Amino acid sequence: MTSGSETPVRVGVFGLLGSGNLGNDGSLEAVLGYLRAEHPEAVVDALCGGPEVVAARYGIPATRLHWYRGEYRTASRAGAIAGKGLGKLVDAFRTAAWVRKHDVVIVPGMGVLEATLPLRPWGFPYSLFLLCASGRLLRTRVALVGVGAAAIGNRPTRALVRWSARLAAYRSYRDTQSRDAMREMGVDTARDEVYPDLAFALPTPPVGSPSGTVCVGVMDFHGGDDDRARAEEIHRRYLDGTTRFVRTLVEDGRPVRLLTGDACDAPVAAAILEAVDSPLVTAAATASLADLMKEAAAADTVVATRYHNLICSLKTSTPTLALSYAAKSDALMNRMGLGDAYCHPAREVDADRLLEQFRALERRSAELRRTLAERNLAVAQQLAHQFADLTTSLFPTADHARAPQEAP
Repeated sequence: MTSGSETPVRVGVFGLLGSGNLGNDGSLEAVLGYLRAEHPEAVVDALCGGPEVVAARYGIPATRLHWYRGEYRTASRAGAIAGKGLGKLVDAFRTAAWVRKHDVVIVPGMGVLEATLPLRPWGFPYSLFLLCASGRLLRTRVALVGVGAAAIGNRPTRALVRWSARLAAYRSYRDTQSRDAMREMGVDTARDEVYPDLAFALPTPPVGSPSGTVCVGVMDFHGGDDDRARAEEIHRRYLDGTTRFVRTLVEDGRPVRLLTGDACDAPVAAAILEAVDSPLVTAAATASLADLMKEAAAADTVVATRYHNLICSLKTSTPTLALSYAAKSDALMNRMGLGDAYCHPAREVDADRLLEQFRALERRSAELRRTLAERNLAVAQQLAHQFADLTTSLFPTADHARAPQEAP
């Protein structure tokens, strides 16, 4: 730790934070908890998508990620196209100026090295490249902490992601397949470690009493970056299958709570509410991963699509079935001991097959709760190692006397 006479370490956090995605914000919250516990002298601020939300919710100064306010709107008119183009140039200088002010910049979790959802290269991949290139040029350590990665087909996106990873001073991943994907893309991962997702470091709420409630986490799912040509077909099939599943639960007298994980998911929940039209189906108002965990802890079972909805239910040791849209969901379920038997493809939702898997899950409920409780203990120890590794790598003058115990 720095003494009173030394300059406090200046730490920046970077990403699509405060923009409505609860998983991204949960990763930020976990890193802020680590910094406040282990490096309370650090001066922290953010360069992010939703600076007003981050400043109000987490009490740190925050700057808007993009100069052009219409960055995420489709540009069809000449003025908007010109504004976006100018914004890319301005952002290069803005990002470098922000990076220069810091000793360390942390990118907290998130799938920043993947394109499992639709993604344009000149959006966030370009922003991440500007960050990592600025860090290398200005000698500010940039850390990609517990991030997700996947093989990328689009060449410009792949190049930007590969160079971002190469230019970062520190990398760790949330699963083995992420590290393998970066190795396949030409990044030297020999010194990179794999740890559980940062959201597992958040506090766990108490588990509720059995209520019969089933939480169904829904998503505005249109396939991945390579599925643009049939995105609407994928979305229709996902929505129809999920709606049929919820309707069957209601016919069995089961209360259903619809969960979302991003602001864009609300119309999907609304469509299911309207289609099923039953007082047994309600939509939860969730503003954080803590809210999602409380919902999951109060449920008997969870069926969810979004990756961080799965994390919230698994962390509360609630039996969980994944509507899996990417390999990262399957890897998470395997890490937590549930395996492929409780994964169902989000692209091809078959309500009858999903119901069979759900009933098999409920028959093993007590056993699976014990398995999840054991896995959560191991995950907590592994994350203690992640934060100790981060301190050693990014804060070399800190007091390292408190070494974590070996994980089992």
